[in-house]
Amino acid sequence: ESGVVYENIRRLSEGKSLTPAYNGYTSCPLTVGDDLLVLAEFGYDGAILETFPVDQAKPMKLNYWLKKEIMPPLYWHGLIRGKWRGPGFVRKLLRLGITA
Repeated sequence: ESGVVYENIRRLSEGKSLTPAYNGYTSCPLTVGDDLLVLAEFGYDGAILETFPVDQAKPMKLNYWLKKEIMPPLYWHGLIRGKWRGPGFVRKLLRLGITA
């Protein structure tokens, strides 16, 4: 959301039309064990928007590590400041441009 707000304010200040829109991307890290996590990612319409090319419904230690080590800096230093626009680019890169 903050990336869309940032981009729209930038475009408004440049006299451009407001085009970026938020797709409702939501990430729900669900801890299911001492070091296991299910990473549920979806949009407003309930469409699954998994970032990684693996079954994220399966509890994984990697997901737990991402939640513990990677997500806090992304949130505080990226998302809140409007610099992290969500995992769309990472998703596209990991899937080699293939969309589900």
